[in-house]
Amino acid sequence: MACFGGSLKAQLIPNFGGQRAGLSTLSFLKNDINPRSAAMSGASVALDSDPFALYTNPAAAAELRSATAAVSNFTVGAGIQQSFASVTIPRKSREASYGISLNMLNSGAMDVRTEFQPGGTGEKFYVTNLAAGFTYSQKLSDMFAAGVTLKYIYEQVSDFTNSTAAADVSFLYNTDYKDLKFAVMVRNFGGSSAIDGGELITNFNRGGTYDADNYTVPTVFSLGATMVPWKEEQQSLLVSMQLNHPNDNAENYRLGLEYEYLKLLFLRAGYMLNVDGQSLPTFGLGIRHRFFGYPMHISYAANPTDFLGIQHTVGFTFTFNQEGRARE
Repeated sequence: MACFGGSLKAQLIPNFGGQRAGLSTLSFLKNDINPRSAAMSGASVALDSDPFALYTNPAAAAELRSATAAVSNFTVGAGIQQSFASVTIPRKSREASYGISLNMLNSGAMDVRTEFQPGGTGEKFYVTNLAAGFTYSQKLSDMFAAGVTLKYIYEQVSDFTNSTAAADVSFLYNTDYKDLKFAVMVRNFGGSSAIDGGELITNFNRGGTYDADNYTVPTVFSLGATMVPWKEEQQSLLVSMQLNHPNDNAENYRLGLEYEYLKLLFLRAGYMLNVDGQSLPTFGLGIRHRFFGYPMHISYAANPTDFLGIQHTVGFTFTFNQEGRARE
Protein backbone atom coordinates (compact mmCIF):
# COMPACT_ATOMS: atom_id res chain seq x y z
CA MET A 1 0.00 0.00 0.00
CA ALA A 2 2.86 2.37 0.89
CA CYS A 3 4.55 1.58 -2.42
CA PHE A 4 1.33 2.28 -4.27
CA GLY A 5 0.93 5.63 -2.45
CA GLY A 6 4.49 6.65 -3.24
CA SER A 7 4.05 5.67 -6.88
CA LEU A 8 0.78 7.63 -7.12
CA LYS A 9 2.41 10.72 -5.60
CA ALA A 10 5.29 10.50 -8.05
CA GLN A 11 2.82 10.38 -10.95
CA LEU A 12 0.78 13.32 -9.70
CA ILE A 13 3.80 15.48 -8.80
CA PRO A 14 6.66 14.94 -11.27
CA ASN A 15 10.17 15.38 -9.93
CA PHE A 16 11.14 18.13 -12.37
CA GLY A 17 14.68 19.28 -11.64
CA GLY A 18 15.48 16.69 -9.00
CA GLN A 19 18.72 15.85 -10.79
CA ARG A 20 20.00 19.37 -9.95
CA ALA A 21 20.02 18.75 -6.18
CA GLY A 22 23.09 20.15 -4.45
CA LEU A 23 24.38 22.22 -7.37
CA SER A 24 24.41 25.58 -5.56
CA THR A 25 26.26 26.96 -2.56
CA LEU A 26 25.30 29.35 0.28
CA SER A 27 22.23 27.25 1.04
CA PHE A 28 21.48 29.29 4.18
CA LEU A 29 19.79 31.76 1.82
CA LYS A 30 16.98 29.21 1.30
CA ASN A 31 16.14 28.88 5.01
CA ASP A 32 12.81 30.45 5.95
CA ILE A 33 13.48 32.91 8.77
CA ASN A 34 9.97 34.45 8.80
CA PRO A 35 8.01 32.58 11.53
CA ARG A 36 4.68 33.41 9.89
CA SER A 37 5.90 31.99 6.60
CA ALA A 38 7.60 28.97 8.22
CA ALA A 39 4.37 28.01 10.02
CA MET A 40 2.57 28.09 6.64
CA SER A 41 5.25 25.89 4.98
CA GLY A 42 6.70 28.83 3.09
CA ALA A 43 3.51 29.66 1.15
CA SER A 44 4.14 33.34 1.76
CA VAL A 45 5.22 35.19 -1.38
CA ALA A 46 1.72 36.68 -1.84
CA LEU A 47 1.02 37.49 1.82
CA ASP A 48 -0.01 41.00 2.76
CA SER A 49 2.65 43.40 4.00
CA ASP A 50 4.29 42.88 7.38
CA PRO A 51 7.72 43.78 8.84
CA PHE A 52 9.18 40.54 7.41
CA ALA A 53 8.26 41.64 3.87
CA LEU A 54 11.93 42.46 3.15
CA TYR A 55 12.56 38.71 3.22
CA THR A 56 9.21 37.29 2.06
CA ASN A 57 8.40 39.70 -0.78
CA PRO A 58 10.07 43.15 -1.03
CA ALA A 59 7.19 44.49 -3.14
CA ALA A 60 4.81 44.09 -0.19
CA ALA A 61 6.90 46.53 1.86
CA ALA A 62 5.50 49.38 -0.28
CA GLU A 63 2.15 48.90 1.49
CA LEU A 64 3.57 49.52 4.99
CA ARG A 65 2.32 52.75 6.52
CA SER A 66 4.59 52.94 9.56
CA ALA A 67 8.23 52.41 10.37
CA THR A 68 8.69 48.81 11.44
CA ALA A 69 11.35 46.42 12.67
CA ALA A 70 11.55 42.63 12.72
CA VAL A 71 13.87 40.14 14.40
CA SER A 72 13.79 36.34 14.33
CA ASN A 73 15.85 33.28 15.19
CA PHE A 74 15.75 29.96 13.37
CA THR A 75 17.06 26.80 15.06
CA VAL A 76 18.44 24.78 12.17
CA GLY A 77 19.66 21.83 14.25
CA ALA A 78 22.97 20.39 15.54
CA GLY A 79 23.66 23.64 17.37
CA ILE A 80 23.33 25.79 14.23
CA GLN A 81 21.41 29.05 14.64
CA GLN A 82 20.29 31.57 12.02
CA SER A 83 19.15 35.09 12.87
CA PHE A 84 17.45 37.83 10.90
CA ALA A 85 16.87 41.54 11.59
CA SER A 86 15.33 44.25 9.43
CA VAL A 87 14.10 47.84 9.56
CA THR A 88 11.64 49.31 7.04
CA ILE A 89 10.85 53.02 6.63
CA PRO A 90 7.96 54.07 4.37
CA ARG A 91 7.89 57.25 2.26
CA LYS A 92 4.20 58.07 2.08
CA SER A 93 4.65 60.98 -0.31
CA ARG A 94 6.14 58.59 -2.88
CA GLU A 95 4.14 55.48 -1.87
CA ALA A 96 7.47 53.72 -1.44
CA SER A 97 9.54 52.08 1.29
CA TYR A 98 13.22 51.65 2.06
CA GLY A 99 14.65 48.88 4.18
CA ILE A 100 17.83 47.27 5.42
CA SER A 101 18.20 43.69 6.57
CA LEU A 102 20.79 41.31 7.96
CA ASN A 103 20.58 37.52 7.64
CA MET A 104 23.30 35.59 9.50
CA LEU A 105 23.98 31.91 10.21
CA ASN A 106 26.58 30.64 12.69
CA SER A 107 27.57 27.03 13.23
CA GLY A 108 28.99 27.41 16.71
CA ALA A 109 32.35 25.86 17.60
CA MET A 110 33.24 22.62 15.77
CA ASP A 111 36.23 20.31 16.29
CA VAL A 112 39.12 20.28 13.82
CA ARG A 113 39.59 16.65 12.74
CA THR A 114 42.30 15.02 10.61
CA GLU A 115 43.07 11.58 9.22
CA PHE A 116 45.30 10.81 12.19
CA GLN A 117 43.17 12.56 14.84
CA PRO A 118 39.54 11.79 13.90
CA GLY A 119 38.48 12.51 17.48
CA GLY A 120 39.73 16.08 17.18
CA THR A 121 43.00 17.96 17.44
CA GLY A 122 41.82 20.18 20.30
CA GLU A 123 41.37 23.11 17.93
CA LYS A 124 38.03 24.66 16.98
CA PHE A 125 36.71 26.27 13.82
CA TYR A 126 33.52 28.12 12.85
CA VAL A 127 31.28 28.52 9.83
CA THR A 128 29.66 31.93 9.37
CA ASN A 129 27.29 32.99 6.58
CA LEU A 130 26.00 36.55 6.23
CA ALA A 131 23.76 38.43 3.82
CA ALA A 132 23.27 42.19 4.18
CA GLY A 133 20.50 43.69 2.07
CA PHE A 134 19.12 47.05 0.97
CA THR A 135 15.50 47.10 -0.23
CA TYR A 136 13.49 49.57 -2.26
CA SER A 137 9.81 48.98 -3.02
CA GLN A 138 7.34 51.15 -4.90
CA LYS A 139 3.59 51.16 -5.49
CA LEU A 140 3.07 51.59 -9.22
CA SER A 141 -0.72 51.81 -8.91
CA ASP A 142 -3.43 51.16 -6.34
CA MET A 143 -3.20 47.44 -7.10
CA PHE A 144 0.36 46.85 -8.27
CA ALA A 145 3.72 47.10 -6.47
CA ALA A 146 7.29 46.13 -7.24
CA GLY A 147 10.35 45.69 -5.06
CA VAL A 148 14.03 44.80 -5.22
CA THR A 149 16.60 43.83 -2.60
CA LEU A 150 20.31 44.02 -3.34
CA LYS A 151 22.39 41.71 -1.17
CA TYR A 152 26.05 41.40 -0.29
CA ILE A 153 26.76 37.80 0.73
CA TYR A 154 29.78 36.62 2.73
CA GLU A 155 30.85 33.13 3.78
CA GLN A 156 33.67 32.05 6.10
CA VAL A 157 34.66 28.46 6.86
CA SER A 158 37.62 28.52 9.23
CA ASP A 159 40.24 30.51 7.25
CA PHE A 160 38.45 30.12 3.91
CA THR A 161 36.22 32.93 2.64
CA ASN A 162 33.81 33.65 -0.18
CA SER A 163 31.83 36.75 -1.12
CA THR A 164 29.34 37.54 -3.86
CA ALA A 165 26.24 39.59 -4.60
CA ALA A 166 22.64 38.73 -5.48
CA ALA A 167 19.24 40.36 -5.84
CA ASP A 168 15.62 39.60 -4.99
CA VAL A 169 13.09 40.99 -7.49
CA SER A 170 9.35 40.74 -6.83
CA PHE A 171 5.91 41.95 -7.89
CA LEU A 172 2.61 41.98 -6.00
CA TYR A 173 -0.85 42.43 -7.50
CA ASN A 174 -3.94 43.08 -5.34
CA THR A 175 -7.54 42.56 -6.39
CA ASP A 176 -10.79 43.64 -4.78
CA TYR A 177 -12.23 40.12 -4.62
CA LYS A 178 -11.90 38.49 -1.18
CA ASP A 179 -8.44 40.04 -0.66
CA LEU A 180 -7.10 37.95 -3.55
CA LYS A 181 -3.42 38.66 -4.23
CA PHE A 182 -0.94 37.34 -6.78
CA ALA A 183 2.83 37.55 -6.52
CA VAL A 184 5.94 36.65 -8.49
CA MET A 185 9.44 36.67 -7.08
CA VAL A 186 12.95 35.72 -8.13
CA ARG A 187 15.06 35.19 -5.01
CA ASN A 188 18.87 35.24 -4.96
CA PHE A 189 19.44 36.08 -8.60
CA GLY A 190 23.20 36.31 -9.05
CA GLY A 191 26.38 34.82 -10.45
CA SER A 192 28.78 32.10 -9.40
CA SER A 193 31.52 32.24 -6.77
CA ALA A 194 34.11 30.00 -5.14
CA ILE A 195 35.57 29.73 -1.67
CA ASP A 196 39.22 30.76 -1.39
CA GLY A 197 42.08 31.40 1.03
CA GLY A 198 43.39 29.56 4.07
CA GLU A 199 45.63 26.53 4.22
CA LEU A 200 44.93 22.83 4.34
CA ILE A 201 44.98 21.42 7.87
CA THR A 202 47.26 18.62 6.73
CA ASN A 203 48.93 18.01 3.39
CA PHE A 204 49.63 14.31 3.89
CA ASN A 205 50.02 12.68 0.44
CA ARG A 206 48.71 15.77 -1.36
CA GLY A 207 49.78 19.28 -2.28
CA GLY A 208 49.16 22.25 -0.03
CA THR A 209 47.18 24.20 -2.61
CA TYR A 210 43.83 23.60 -4.26
CA ASP A 211 41.41 25.18 -6.70
CA ALA A 212 37.77 25.32 -5.66
CA ASP A 213 35.01 25.16 -8.26
CA ASN A 214 32.55 27.98 -8.83
CA TYR A 215 28.96 27.41 -7.71
CA THR A 216 25.82 29.48 -8.18
CA VAL A 217 23.72 30.97 -5.41
CA PRO A 218 20.41 29.13 -4.74
CA THR A 219 18.10 31.03 -7.09
CA VAL A 220 14.38 30.34 -6.64
CA PHE A 221 11.50 31.49 -8.87
CA SER A 222 8.24 31.65 -6.88
CA LEU A 223 4.67 32.14 -8.02
CA GLY A 224 1.93 32.42 -5.41
CA ALA A 225 -1.57 33.56 -4.49
CA THR A 226 -3.51 34.24 -1.30
CA MET A 227 -7.21 34.73 -0.62
CA VAL A 228 -9.52 35.21 2.37
CA PRO A 229 -12.49 32.96 1.44
CA TRP A 230 -14.17 33.30 4.85
CA LYS A 231 -14.36 36.49 6.88
CA GLU A 232 -16.60 37.62 9.69
CA GLU A 233 -16.52 40.62 12.00
CA GLN A 234 -14.24 38.96 14.57
CA GLN A 235 -12.47 36.21 12.66
CA SER A 236 -11.23 35.20 9.22
CA LEU A 237 -9.39 32.46 7.36
CA LEU A 238 -6.59 33.05 4.85
CA VAL A 239 -5.54 30.45 2.27
CA SER A 240 -2.17 30.60 0.52
CA MET A 241 -0.62 28.58 -2.33
CA GLN A 242 2.83 28.76 -3.87
CA LEU A 243 4.95 27.10 -6.56
CA ASN A 244 8.76 27.16 -6.19
CA HIS A 245 11.17 26.47 -9.04
CA PRO A 246 14.74 26.34 -7.59
CA ASN A 247 17.89 26.10 -9.67
CA ASP A 248 19.32 23.38 -7.42
CA ASN A 249 16.42 21.02 -6.74
CA ALA A 250 13.01 19.81 -7.86
CA GLU A 251 9.95 21.99 -8.24
CA ASN A 252 7.87 21.99 -5.08
CA TYR A 253 4.53 23.27 -3.89
CA ARG A 254 3.44 24.92 -0.65
CA LEU A 255 -0.01 25.20 0.93
CA GLY A 256 -0.76 27.38 3.96
CA LEU A 257 -3.64 28.42 6.22
CA GLU A 258 -3.95 31.25 8.74
CA TYR A 259 -6.90 31.66 11.12
CA GLU A 260 -7.20 35.10 12.72
CA TYR A 261 -9.34 35.91 15.77
CA LEU A 262 -9.97 39.51 16.85
CA LYS A 263 -6.65 40.48 15.22
CA LEU A 264 -5.07 39.25 18.44
CA LEU A 265 -4.56 35.52 17.87
CA PHE A 266 -3.28 33.84 14.69
CA LEU A 267 -3.21 30.06 14.21
CA ARG A 268 -1.22 28.79 11.22
CA ALA A 269 -0.51 25.52 9.45
CA GLY A 270 0.91 24.37 6.16
CA TYR A 271 2.18 21.48 4.07
CA MET A 272 5.01 21.04 1.55
CA LEU A 273 4.64 18.84 -1.51
CA ASN A 274 7.59 17.26 -3.35
CA VAL A 275 10.13 18.27 -0.68
CA ASP A 276 12.40 15.50 0.61
CA GLY A 277 12.41 15.11 4.38
CA GLN A 278 9.07 16.94 4.83
CA SER A 279 6.33 14.38 5.30
CA LEU A 280 4.61 16.19 8.20
CA PRO A 281 2.75 19.53 8.23
CA THR A 282 4.18 22.69 9.74
CA PHE A 283 2.31 24.74 12.32
CA GLY A 284 2.60 27.80 14.52
CA LEU A 285 0.84 30.74 16.12
CA GLY A 286 1.06 34.48 16.49
CA ILE A 287 -0.05 36.87 19.23
CA ARG A 288 -0.47 40.61 19.01
CA HIS A 289 0.65 42.54 22.07
CA ARG A 290 2.08 45.95 22.97
CA PHE A 291 5.60 46.99 23.85
CA PHE A 292 5.80 50.40 25.58
CA GLY A 293 2.45 51.16 23.97
CA TYR A 294 3.57 50.24 20.45
CA PRO A 295 2.14 47.28 18.53
CA MET A 296 4.21 44.12 18.73
CA HIS A 297 3.59 40.71 17.18
CA ILE A 298 5.13 37.57 18.64
CA SER A 299 5.20 34.56 16.32
CA TYR A 300 6.37 30.97 16.61
CA ALA A 301 6.67 28.21 14.01
CA ALA A 302 7.52 24.52 14.25
CA ASN A 303 8.73 22.44 11.32
CA PRO A 304 8.85 18.69 12.15
CA THR A 305 11.37 17.33 9.64
CA ASP A 306 12.06 13.65 8.96
CA PHE A 307 15.81 13.80 9.63
CA LEU A 308 16.65 16.97 11.62
CA GLY A 309 13.93 16.80 14.25
CA ILE A 310 11.69 19.77 14.94
CA GLN A 311 13.06 23.07 13.69
CA HIS A 312 11.87 26.12 15.64
CA THR A 313 11.49 29.73 14.47
CA VAL A 314 10.65 32.60 16.84
CA GLY A 315 10.13 36.18 15.73
CA PHE A 316 9.07 39.63 16.94
CA THR A 317 7.84 42.60 14.93
CA PHE A 318 7.41 46.21 16.08
CA THR A 319 5.63 49.28 14.71
CA PHE A 320 7.20 52.55 15.86
CA ASN A 321 5.51 55.79 14.93
CA GLN A 322 2.41 57.36 16.40
CA GLU A 323 0.19 56.70 13.38
CA GLY A 324 0.95 52.99 13.54
CA ARG A 325 0.39 53.11 17.29
CA ALA A 326 -3.13 54.45 16.86
CA ARG A 327 -4.03 52.41 13.80
CA GLU A 328 -3.08 49.07 15.36
